[in-house]
Amino acid sequence: MKVALDPTPFHHDYSLLELPGVVAELGYEYLQLTPHVDMIPFFNHPKADDALVAKFRRACDDAGVGIASVLPVLRWSGPDEDAREAAVRYWKRAIQITVDLGVNVMNTEFSGRPEKAEESERAFYRSMEELLPIIEREGIDVRIDPHPDDFVEDGLAAIRVIRGVNSRNIGMVFVGCHSFHMAPGAERAGRSSAGGNMREIMTAAGDMLRLVHVADTMDHHASHGLRYITNPPGNAVRVHQHLKIGDGDVDWDEFFSTLGEIGFYDRDDSVMVSSVFAENENAHEVSRYQLATMNEYVNKYRGG
Repeated sequence: MKVALDPTPFHHDYSLLELPGVVAELGYEYLQLTPHVDMIPFFNHPKADDALVAKFRRACDDAGVGIASVLPVLRWSGPDEDAREAAVRYWKRAIQITVDLGVNVMNTEFSGRPEKAEESERAFYRSMEELLPIIEREGIDVRIDPHPDDFVEDGLAAIRVIRGVNSRNIGMVFVGCHSFHMAPGAERAGRSSAGGNMREIMTAAGDMLRLVHVADTMDHHASHGLRYITNPPGNAVRVHQHLKIGDGDVDWDEFFSTLGEIGFYDRDDSVMVSSVFAENENAHEVSRYQLATMNEYVNKYRGG
């Protein structure tokens, strides 16, 4: 298993080429290349030419830091056909950048719109028809997160959609701080509110689950749904946070013990990413805390 840092909190204070050095200084051996204005920005065409890609790869080599995964966020499941077609073009360039960086893992979000779930699912599979041959030819492993406000948010439903692609090159991401959005109706079914059906989702995914993000969040269902109040009531919003471990309501013993039970820690293709975005003013301290705490939990539960 690779343990990586998502350097997003450092994007504003350091240049793209400085990030590998920051990650190394914080004690991590790997980074996750998340959307960056100079590389693969959110929703738009990648902005890096071959020269910048080569410079970033050299910067990682010089810092002794590997790239565990490349994370584009593009509208490949958007119900708007023009946007979907553009996203497929952007994906092709993102795949080439990943290959040129010497990386074989990409992770992303389902995208699409929950209020147009059927149309978005059609768009997702349409995009896959064009991208999957390239993904398989290049030996890329793409792992997908059912992100809050995507066309599929429920963890078990995400497994079904991924399974429908029918390719070993497509897997799943589980994000700790998305737990309370991944199990609609969990409380009504009598499950723990602390993560809904986290164990059920992880166990059902099995070796399809190949990347996890570690960040905490408050349970927005708590206090009978009144922990967070939006006005007017009934707004179609999704609320979550990316806090450090222990600052929220995620059941971390269940999270890490279940990963141990499914053999996540002992697989060469698994990636664990610290992805705390809510405490940029203390990003250095928090990143070190995350690494130490993740290692403690892994050592506690390795072997199931």
